[in-house]
This record gives sequence, C-alpha cells and structure tokens, in this order.
Amino acid sequence: MELKLKRPIVFLDLETTGVNVASDRIVEISLLKISPNGKEQWMTTLVNPEMPIPPKVTALHGISDADVAKAPAFREIAKNLASFLEGCDLAGYNAVRFDIPVLAEEFLRTDIDFNFRKRRYVDVQVIFHKKEQRTLSAAYQFYCRKELENAHSAEADTAATYEILKSQLDMYTDLENDVEKLANFSSFGNNVDFAGRIILDENGVEVFNFGKHKGKSVEQVFSEEPSYYSWMMNGDFPLYTKKVLTEIKLRAFGNK
Repeated sequence: MELKLKRPIVFLDLETTGVNVASDRIVEISLLKISPNGKEQWMTTLVNPEMPIPPKVTALHGISDADVAKAPAFREIAKNLASFLEGCDLAGYNAVRFDIPVLAEEFLRTDIDFNFRKRRYVDVQVIFHKKEQRTLSAAYQFYCRKELENAHSAEADTAATYEILKSQLDMYTDLENDVEKLANFSSFGNNVDFAGRIILDENGVEVFNFGKHKGKSVEQVFSEEPSYYSWMMNGDFPLYTKKVLTEIKLRAFGNK
C-alpha cells in the first residue's frame, strides 16, 4: 500500500560512533524523501564525526576512521540537510528514541536553527513492536518476505524501513494511512524533549519525568530550587533537553 501524504515524509537512518545520544556523533546519514506525488529523492553521505570511531562499533556498521577521514563534518552539510528536511515529516526505525534525537543534537552544535517541533514522527519499530516484537531484519522478512542484505548500512536500513511501513499498512487494517495518525500510534507518549526527561502531565503542564522532582512542574522546581536548572545545564544531559529547559525558564521569567 502506498502512503497517503499531505506533505513530504523523510525516512532516515544514522550510523554513529556509539549509542549515547548526548555525546556520540554521526558517521553516515541516509535520507529518503517521499513526496505526496510518490516521487523519491535520496541523500546519503558519510560524515566525519571529528572523534575516533571505536573498533567495536566499526565491527557493527563497517565504517572506520579511514572511511570518514575525507568526509565532510556535520557542520559542513547541516545547511543542505536542513533544506532537504524543510517542510517534511520524519520516519525511521527506532528513530524517535535514537536517530531523531541524535540528529537534533548535531543541529544544535551548529548555527542552523532547525525546528523539530513543526513535524510529525512515524516510528516503524514502535508499530512493529506493538504488533509483532522483532528486529529490523526480522521485520523485513516478516512483512516484505525478503532477506535484508547489507544490514547496518544506512541506505539499506532506510530503504527497508520505507518498504516495511508500506507493508504494515497492507497487513494491519486498523492502521490508518495518515501520517498524523501513524505518528500518534508510534509515539512514546507526551514527551516534551526527545529523551523523555520532561513530559506533559494530564493538564498539559511540563513536569520532570526522573529524579527527586519526578512529577513536579518544571516551572515550580526552578522557582523553588533555582540551582536545579544550573545542575541540569552543567550535567550530562542532551543539548535538546537543555534547550527545552531554557525555553521553559525564559517563558516563566517573561510571565513574571
């Protein structure tokens, strides 16, 4: 079943130096843009992470320091990436918890102001896990009846993810062919930041989702314990989480 689109959607997959959203970097990015008229457009490139790639990670995705030595750094391709993604929804496999947060961190390290809040996110892995509980290769075999060759190649994984979503729409009649509804189905809840450190409560108020202040209003905590903001800003939290915290703090200051 082909996707019914009101605006373009970009399927993405990243290969990275590791799995720490806050500190690891992209070494390869592959994007597949699907337009409402069905046109497909690819953008795939190696990226110099400007840090060593651990040998155990190279063993997984096959990308070494030598492979990326002459590749552009993320800051050199950020403007073109932002342009490619402009006006698009995003989709991927485990993208909501990993690929999109990592991409957000990379953009925040540059001077490119890319707004991640203006788009919907469809996570094929979430749909798969809610329905079948498998891995990407198993999902490809299960839904598309094909072996996933060259797994852990960003482009192969991206293409497979797109095919899986179309097959999921064919298989599950209760899945509506609408990006907004697919995004709602594959969401992890009311996260305000990608890491889920801040969520919306039942009243739509931003509250902490961890630590000693779990369940408390972020604005209230910052008002009663101003040092908590400084602690988080100096801590090992993702840049996007810190960006959200700063926005909340500035908003509260402006309302005084």
